[in-house]
Amino acid sequence: MSQPFQAEPPPPDLDIVSRVVTGNIVVSVTGEVDTEAAPKLHAVVTTAIDDTGSACVLDLTTVDFLDSAGLATLITADAYAETHGKSLRIAVDSNSPVIRPIEITGLDIVLKLYHTVDDALHASNRPPRSER
Repeated sequence: MSQPFQAEPPPPDLDIVSRVVTGNIVVSVTGEVDTEAAPKLHAVVTTAIDDTGSACVLDLTTVDFLDSAGLATLITADAYAETHGKSLRIAVDSNSPVIRPIEITGLDIVLKLYHTVDDALHASNRPPRSER
């Protein structure tokens, strides 16, 4: 007997909220970005990139765990934005669980990182965190 289709709930340790701020979409993430959560984050970020006029800001300042699947999601989302002529700006502040793996892997040179969401939103005339 077949069971009715049920949408998969988001991973229990992940909360993602999207909002529009000054014409850009800000995706705020709280919790753990791991192997289980990465596909959900990827889907939300690529949708936000599709829906924004120019920039999507990914707020990771309240993420308390980021593993290799999360790093891969950042790389693929950044490439996706670039191929669509848009910008993915990532707010990480000094959030050690997030910035440490980004710096260890050298992705701080590749990704557009900012200290705050506000910095990322007003980045048109300012260099990203990695260039300061």
